Amino acid sequence: MQKIQNMDRFKEIINGDNIAIVKFEASWCPDCKAMDMWVDPIVQKYNQYDWYVVNRDEVEEAAIENDVMGIPSILIFKNGEKLHHLHSAHAKSPEQVESFLAESLG
Repeated sequence: MQKIQNMDRFKEIINGDNIAIVKFEASWCPDCKAMDMWVDPIVQKYNQYDWYVVNRDEVEEAAIENDVMGIPSILIFKNGEKLHHLHSAHAKSPEQVESFLAESLG
């Protein structure tokens, strides 16, 4: 996953023609650290898409604008539109994330 470190880069990525999958996290978040231990095979399975990570504390404006109230959350964007949002309560296991991606991306 490529790290997004500022709002200009975030806007550039989500406004692109390609689907962008963005994981919102924070350095202090235990659920985010847990996800890091199992998410790589999922990223590889869906490697036809561009994956990014945003620290919600570093790019807080992106989190606020996209209603990211809990972390980790996974959002899917294309052409500036948020297409899907996996809220943190439903992002606790590989099965939940895979189910979300399968439903959202086909």
